Amino acid sequence: MPSKSFHRTDRVSAQLRRELGTLVHEAVREHNLPSVSVSDVEVTRDLAHAKVFVTALQAERSVEAVKALKELSRELRFQLGRAMKLRHVPELHFHYDDSVDRGERIEHLLRDAASAEAGDDSAPAADEDGQGKDTP
Repeated sequence: MPSKSFHRTDRVSAQLRRELGTLVHEAVREHNLPSVSVSDVEVTRDLAHAKVFVTALQAERSVEAVKALKELSRELRFQLGRAMKLRHVPELHFHYDDSVDRGERIEHLLRDAASAEAGDDSAPAADEDGQGKDTP
């Protein structure tokens, strides 16, 4: 059985995700921002930059939330430096993660397709003379 290799970037991104989840939650409360949560963090190989993906509870306010987090990125980076033992804290780049929205949209489309298909099956089929099968 091959052993799994854990790259440093994977470990750092997981720790960043945990720490940023807490820091972003506090920033949302302090600055009265739309509710967001950190869904993923991707770190470059040299650990200089980190893409922080956030999801918003209210998708229509996501642009506002990401803009506010971009403005707070320097403060959040400073707080990360105090919370984590890294020689160099990556520069934070916030992005909206629309995968949840896309998933909900796909689920809605599938539900609509299933209900439309069920609606077609429940209608009686017509014979050659145009009458339903149940009529004598």
